[in-house]
Amino acid sequence: MTALAERLKQLQESIEQACRRAGRARRDVELMAVSKTYPAATIAEAAGLSLRLFGENRVQEFAAKAPTLASLRADGAVAASDVPIMVHLIGHLQSNKAARAVELFDAIDSVDSLRLAERLNEAAGRVGKRLPILLEVKLSPEETKEGLEPDSAEAGELLERVPDLSHLDLRGLMTIAPWGVPEEVTRACFRSLRTWRDRWAASHPKLNLRVLSMGMSGDFPLAIEEGATRIRIGTALFGKRAPYAGPPE
Repeated sequence: MTALAERLKQLQESIEQACRRAGRARRDVELMAVSKTYPAATIAEAAGLSLRLFGENRVQEFAAKAPTLASLRADGAVAASDVPIMVHLIGHLQSNKAARAVELFDAIDSVDSLRLAERLNEAAGRVGKRLPILLEVKLSPEETKEGLEPDSAEAGELLERVPDLSHLDLRGLMTIAPWGVPEEVTRACFRSLRTWRDRWAASHPKLNLRVLSMGMSGDFPLAIEEGATRIRIGTALFGKRAPYAGPPE
């Protein structure tokens, strides 16, 4: 068994344990493998272990990997029985790179402004694509965190406008908990995302907000207990990552 296969086995056991503690079915929690800074060969190995959902942080970094992975993706699947991998952008996206991101990724999980949503909608329309998106919500006071302030006018306007952006397919929300804080603070962050989701779903019944993407290697059991439907795992799956050494975004 390879190191990756062993880590995946241990991770799946931990996810199952967290689901049991929360009284939830394992099938209700989707695992996203965060492959940023890892080479295309590592993604291909993970795909060989039946992982199908991947998260990348940078447009330029994934652009370099994408040609090698073409045969594993929807447009390059070699047989009808193949299940292609899906690659989502989970890092901050500058609006001037929206068009390239639409070309490269199967979904954008880090939409944090109306301007970006409009750019993505225009770009998706030009290529005849309906692009799945998540709205990134900022629930941490850390200045380095990106996302919509949930009680801001920007968030309200985006929620009102997104049904009219016909080339976007809103599927839910994403957040990142603060680093190095007590468990109760992490839980409160995840619980807050669920609360905002429920509030917005009630006030905007046309919106699909089913996905709650929250929880990473260090805190995913808490996220599962607080209602995550998707967890984003990098280090616990692939091991300690090297710093990004490519061109700046």
